[in-house]
Amino acid sequence: MTILTRSGGYLLLSRFTRLPPRVDAALEAVPAAVMTTLFAPAILSGGWREAVAMGVAVLVALRLGPTATLVICVTVLVTLRSL
Repeated sequence: MTILTRSGGYLLLSRFTRLPPRVDAALEAVPAAVMTTLFAPAILSGGWREAVAMGVAVLVALRLGPTATLVICVTVLVTLRSL
């Protein structure tokens, strides 16, 4: 089922030579919305360690790519939880 939804979206969008500006803006906002959905509960229900790790992730994400952000954020969180 997952492969059908992913390929269906790709086939639908591949028909356009250019995406309308509204569709392009919406697709650009999806990663931020997904990240917020995943991390907001952890911050709200977690303690100071999770909040610090999220702050570090935001700062790192401004300068580096997603892989580096993930590695650094997880490292910070694991280190803080081991204290």
